[in-house]
Amino acid sequence: MEVLYRDGGVASAASSVAGRLVADGVPARLAAGDPTLWGEDAEARAVPFRVSRELLPGLDELVEHARAAGLTNVVLAATGGPALAAEVICDTADVPLTVLDTTDPGQVRRALGEPLESTVLVVAGSAVETDCVLRIYEELFARAGLAPADRIVVVADAGSPMERRAVDAGYRVVPEGGRDAAALGGGAAAGGWGPALSAAALVPSALAGADVERLLDEAEEVLPLLSRDSGNPGLDLGAALGGAALAGRDKLLLEDQLSSIAGLPDWIEQLVAESTGKQGRGILPVVGADPRRTSDELVVAIESDVGDLRVDGPLGAQFLVWEYATAVAALLLAIDPGDRPDVAESEGNTTALLTLPDLPAGAPTLVDGPVEVYGPAGAKDLQGVFSDLLHAIPADGYLSVTAYLDRLAAFDAPVPDGADFEQMTDAWMMADPATLRALLALRTDRPVTFGWGPRFLHSTGQYHKGGPQNGVFLQITGVVAEDVAVPGRPHTLGRLQLAQALGDLEALATRGRPAVRLHLTDRAAGVAHLLAAAQEV
Repeated sequence: MEVLYRDGGVASAASSVAGRLVADGVPARLAAGDPTLWGEDAEARAVPFRVSRELLPGLDELVEHARAAGLTNVVLAATGGPALAAEVICDTADVPLTVLDTTDPGQVRRALGEPLESTVLVVAGSAVETDCVLRIYEELFARAGLAPADRIVVVADAGSPMERRAVDAGYRVVPEGGRDAAALGGGAAAGGWGPALSAAALVPSALAGADVERLLDEAEEVLPLLSRDSGNPGLDLGAALGGAALAGRDKLLLEDQLSSIAGLPDWIEQLVAESTGKQGRGILPVVGADPRRTSDELVVAIESDVGDLRVDGPLGAQFLVWEYATAVAALLLAIDPGDRPDVAESEGNTTALLTLPDLPAGAPTLVDGPVEVYGPAGAKDLQGVFSDLLHAIPADGYLSVTAYLDRLAAFDAPVPDGADFEQMTDAWMMADPATLRALLALRTDRPVTFGWGPRFLHSTGQYHKGGPQNGVFLQITGVVAEDVAVPGRPHTLGRLQLAQALGDLEALATRGRPAVRLHLTDRAAGVAHLLAAAQEV
């Protein structure tokens, strides 16, 4: 595992802050999980960085049981870091895994369309999205005459409500969290979300067919380096991130086009944004953007020389080093990386909205074709809405685009007969709301980020509300053509999804941030209309 500085200013700043950290004994203290680094409130979250193989025998048995039962369709109901880590692991290993960290009815229906008789559901965490997915699958299994206890695996902390629920239902339970976690301890940085190589990510990855033992081998190889004062890749990377942020370079552009690891920046984005974005400070990760070489930009490349910093190493080592580095950066910014003070605000707003007879969506200030605009009046069309948002970005700010939609719907776009791969890709891109990020980024020198809702609420959502208050926000919601009931709950998935969107807007409004919601009255036509308008700005 190696971290290479390719920018003299970055190297100088990193060297300066690393010297101070070494003088305070931070490298070894952090690796050992010293709680005094973060204060009394963080003591319960401080876990040593370590690799334990105690989980592996149980995983082998679980995989053998699933294969013998023909359970080849693996679905993960989880949110945040573990869900994203499992996705990176399985995409890199090229094994199929369905991650349901969404409340979009279309995306959930897509997953439910797979054969139930070959499905195993892994449940981790207690987020509302996870609870909904569990309830839906429980009912479907029972209706199909399939014993849920044979097809549901729950990863839960000992003594937690989720563990008690799983035990009462007869589900297989894999222990997670705490100092007895049989996986990889992520130190203080793991905080409220759990390390990447925890049971929550390893269980579904192993069931899907990924080589999780190899990942632990890779992490174990780099682990001894994290206690060292020199030759410590976690310290080198963390000092660069934190030192750059202290010097004003707090926009972290993640570049992975030449990497053999699939999708690692999406996991890094969650890790860094949620760990550092609080108390008006933080580092903003930007995924999929071209460098603009602005004064507040730091470009970190995974396995390539296109950035200010190059990070080389296999996936297991990358996970561990980035977790350690993020803890170092947070320490330099005087932030507890495990604290998530602003995540609960949007969740609370959502809960309150769901108690109302009707959701207060309001009246549109503009209707442009299949798109309703909810926000300040003044713009005459969508081009004007986009232009106003771009002009509202502060000199040190950013634009955030979030979409509460089915993130796989673009692949349903019609493709011409006989189209080659490039033509198919073009068709998919022009049906993908994520393309809006790239189109708007061409029209500003400020960073433009993109996140799928509600996934981003457990990622950059903390930064949006707790980090520097210089963001401008564009939210996209869409009509629900066919909703999904949630057994045992008074709301449907569609109602919950809209309540989550409105709840987050409410949290942004209390901070006085510019925000506009675009509602698609026809999803496919609406996305096409948005992309066409963005090209005319």
